[in-house]
Amino acid sequence: MSKLNIKPLADRVIVEPAAAETKTSSGIIIPDTAKEKPQKGNIVAVGPGTKDNPVTVKVGDVVLYGKYSGTELNHEGIDYLIMKENDILAII
Repeated sequence: MSKLNIKPLADRVIVEPAAAETKTSSGIIIPDTAKEKPQKGNIVAVGPGTKDNPVTVKVGDVVLYGKYSGTELNHEGIDYLIMKENDILAII
């Protein structure tokens, strides 16, 4: 992974989504049209937070986030999501 030169502002974080599943646990191959958007990813950049709300996640955390959370961003051929920290549901 290359160094990301984007710094999020306030309580925003940048997440690199996990790859979508290509097979079910029983071995059935999922076609591209039926793949679901992943809801898990790695934190790659964190903003400084605000005076009232410091950021609690850190770079490297694996997190779960809402299905329609964040704004998609493509930087140097890699897809990322930028979202507010309160869109994150849990740290794994």
